[in-house]
Amino acid sequence: EAGPTMVGDEDSDPNLMDFLGARKRNMLGNNFCEYYVNDAPRVVLDKLEKLGYRVVSMTGVGQTLVWCLHRE
Repeated sequence: EAGPTMVGDEDSDPNLMDFLGARKRNMLGNNFCEYYVNDAPRVVLDKLEKLGYRVVSMTGVGQTLVWCLHRE
């Protein structure tokens, strides 16, 4: 997959979003904000692994891929 990658919602940890290089945006028609990066998911997952996050599960929803991560 190629970027951009959605990495959080408006309540996400700002320090983590900064580490990922994420920017907050509000898409036209949505009443909420989301964080995204232009990196591919592989790059984002590699960054999160350095912080101790591990992939617990992954699924596809339509044309969207969703990863669930956990940090010990």
